[in-house]
Amino acid sequence: MSLVTTESLKAELEIFDIPYQDDSVLDKMVEQCICNRLQTSEILHEWVAYSATKQGVKLTMDTLEQFEHEVTGPQILTCITNYLLNIIKAEEEEEDLLDSYSTPAKGSQKRPLTTPEHPRSKRTAAPMASPSILLSPASFSPNATPSQKYSQRGGKGEVVVTFGAVQGTRWVGRKDPGAGVQVEILEGPEDSLNSSYKYMFQRLRDVRNVLTEKIEELGEGLRTHFSIEEFSPVSLPAQDSITVLGQICCDSNGKLNAQSVLLEAGPEQGGQQVPVDLSELKEYSLFPGQVVVMEGMNTTGRKLVASKFYEAVPLPFYSSNMKMETDEEPLNVLVACGPYTPSDSLTFDPLLDLINVIVRDRPDVCLLLGPFVDSKHEQIEKAQVTETFENIFNRCIESIVDGTRSVGCQLVFVPSQRDIHHHFIYPQPPFSLPHINKEQRVTLVPDPCTLLIDGVTIGLTSTDILIHMGPEEISCGTGSDKFSRILKHMLTQRSYYPLYPPADEVNMDYEKFQSFGQMPLTPDVLVVPSEMRYFVKDVVGCVCVNPGRLTKGQVGGTYGRLLIQRSPQSEDGKRESPCLTAQVVKI
Repeated sequence: MSLVTTESLKAELEIFDIPYQDDSVLDKMVEQCICNRLQTSEILHEWVAYSATKQGVKLTMDTLEQFEHEVTGPQILTCITNYLLNIIKAEEEEEDLLDSYSTPAKGSQKRPLTTPEHPRSKRTAAPMASPSILLSPASFSPNATPSQKYSQRGGKGEVVVTFGAVQGTRWVGRKDPGAGVQVEILEGPEDSLNSSYKYMFQRLRDVRNVLTEKIEELGEGLRTHFSIEEFSPVSLPAQDSITVLGQICCDSNGKLNAQSVLLEAGPEQGGQQVPVDLSELKEYSLFPGQVVVMEGMNTTGRKLVASKFYEAVPLPFYSSNMKMETDEEPLNVLVACGPYTPSDSLTFDPLLDLINVIVRDRPDVCLLLGPFVDSKHEQIEKAQVTETFENIFNRCIESIVDGTRSVGCQLVFVPSQRDIHHHFIYPQPPFSLPHINKEQRVTLVPDPCTLLIDGVTIGLTSTDILIHMGPEEISCGTGSDKFSRILKHMLTQRSYYPLYPPADEVNMDYEKFQSFGQMPLTPDVLVVPSEMRYFVKDVVGCVCVNPGRLTKGQVGGTYGRLLIQRSPQSEDGKRESPCLTAQVVKI
């Protein structure tokens, strides 16, 4: 490693044309290079990157001290930690070597004569750490101050939303929680996202093919359901009323409104776009990417004056030939969505409180959705953590598994686009946890997915579709609230993310989306966590739940709980929802 001098730094700064305050700045930078074992070019690259994120701050003693605190400081701490760990490991190996050659004295506390299956060093021999120790904030961040607002929150355990008949309901699991509960993904193992694949290499032609197949598939369902003979091309002039099939899109890059609606037909109908006049429609609800059938006049071939609007229909519900036991108890399902830390601290107090709730109520199944290590957290954005994101995540999962071992409940972990250590792609593959896979009660699933739990189907997605579709959807005369309309669109479009183009923060892989982003059926329960206000709604027979997030900024949030039971087939063929009751509760 070559010696860093003020002259070499000065020359490099002149090359990059970076002005500095005075020579004391150069002396400080030399000190940082020596402490961090950095070359002249390396520290300048770090400074250029740091300066770009701070709107081009000037190189002064004050900004250099802040640079040391936010960038080089964590690097020093990591190096020291690794150095100490290496020393401890070397000492342990030396002790083991000396012990193997020594003769044990009478009464001495040496190692046993038998070799254990999993030997443990004397330095690290300790009982299994509790979740509170595993999630100690001091190990994650040098600024580990518990959130005052979270600890002083009110309304703990308050029920804020109720659905169904809850009078006399006991929110506890079965006598033997988790025993005999079957949790499986409806998609077969051959269709798994676990296998390695490259993403973000898709071609526009492939994206277009996926969208075309979607139009044709939903169009065929609409044609059969409404007994439509055939669809007409959208852009050919016609003196009579015509029926056209297409996808809603906007005529610009702005938000969709009643004057900017275009209908884009599939290849079989010409593949062209035509503006749509909605003035004659008494009611409608539209969003970009929606596949619809419209009836109207197009005398000039330049504009379709819509007079009737056909919306897609949902898929059938899951049906099973399994006989239901008459004395079968309902399942208690807990649903929680991250983040699991307050925004002003890396303390996992909300997660520890949730583990206590699980131990107290003993649910049969816990559906836990990310983010577990939130990329939007203030300290993570500023790189104020002293461990890798993977280590923080592994500790988080281990604390949940160990903390709920006495309960024996089934745990389902769903990733999020905001999990900073995981693949930032939609659909998102499940977490990879080799040390957890041995746990029979742990299920790792992708986002989105459809689960089958004791004959009841539950659709899950951690992506905030409500907040993405909310500004894009337009409606007139529907008489329903926006959330219900968006949820109905998801069910009728048969997709966990029907919006096209997707939100800027969603990296969509359309080849995988075609296989894993669609609903194989209409789920009995649909879980759609969102930043928007929590709710439980019945939409076209599907119970839709937004449990909220476990934390909302610096204060506590909410989680959901449901009682579900496979309903027997009624004599008149009328379906009864397997969701008996549901609640949203403050943590």
